[in-house]
Amino acid sequence: MNYVAPWWLPGGNLQTIWPALYARRVAGAPVCYRRERWDTPDGDFIDVDFGAWPCVADAPCVVLFHGLEGSSRSHYAEAFAGFARAQGMAFAVPHFRGCSGQINLAPRAYHSGDFEEIDWILRRLREQQRARGGGALVAVGVSMGGNVLMRWAEEMGTQAGDVAGALAAVSAPLDLAASGHAIGRGFNRQVYTRMFLRTMVPKALRKLAQHPGLFSRERLLAVRDLYEFDNVFTAPLHGFRGTDDYWHRASARPQLRRIRIPALLLNAHNDPFVPATSLPRADEVSASVTLWQCMQGGHVGFAQGRCPPGDAHFIPQAVGGWLASRVGAIVTL
Repeated sequence: MNYVAPWWLPGGNLQTIWPALYARRVAGAPVCYRRERWDTPDGDFIDVDFGAWPCVADAPCVVLFHGLEGSSRSHYAEAFAGFARAQGMAFAVPHFRGCSGQINLAPRAYHSGDFEEIDWILRRLREQQRARGGGALVAVGVSMGGNVLMRWAEEMGTQAGDVAGALAAVSAPLDLAASGHAIGRGFNRQVYTRMFLRTMVPKALRKLAQHPGLFSRERLLAVRDLYEFDNVFTAPLHGFRGTDDYWHRASARPQLRRIRIPALLLNAHNDPFVPATSLPRADEVSASVTLWQCMQGGHVGFAQGRCPPGDAHFIPQAVGGWLASRVGAIVTL
């Protein structure tokens, strides 16, 4: 697989930022969702958005796990939704806790290694798909969601195939330490880190208001990068000793040989916060894993088109087509 960026979209940063802000996401009418709220086993809730369109009876269901601070309205989610709608496929976006527009209830949030949550979500979606006579379940994780999804596949081993037919990760930071340090430097720190912290810190403060004493408010307000944020908030709330322990234990790259379900990993060498040197080599993955590593594309970018604004259809068409082919579904483009 190869991707060549349009002539008018040079460099990894522009290839990352432009598609998220300006590229066309869907062909035709905007995508519509219907929302279900699910009670979690620990007394909390998550919100799941489903594509609100007719589906072919035996078509696959595409499940998308969004990235850090993403949602069903992220540019890549809407692009995948448009692809699924055009193919008559079912589509679902489970929101990680606190990402659906309403803060969750428990003294926890979400994190890059939360494979237990992925397991519970996928099994429930598989039951629903079977109950309505649908086809196979396939799942794609974007950025952080891709790392979590691969961690699930690693932990499940051969049992993953009982739940899903195929998986894909797009622009996933499979080495969290490498990506975490990259996003904390230079331009990345000034632009991407600030963007993430702009929503993450207020949500953490609302979590503290729910559960006084959960962490230090003063330390949180002093946070200036994701390493510090994870040290104050993410790591301790989810049972890790600190950021280094969290990033080490949650990273998918060291265990990719354990994957026993067809899995695709799509990355760009010019991704601003997934260094090319951190991408897995062919000898680090199992025979079930396919590597698509393009020289261009940015982070969840891969826009295409002869002139601006272009569109964001490359990822869902290429990745969605690959997933469908693994479960015997036909894709018409």
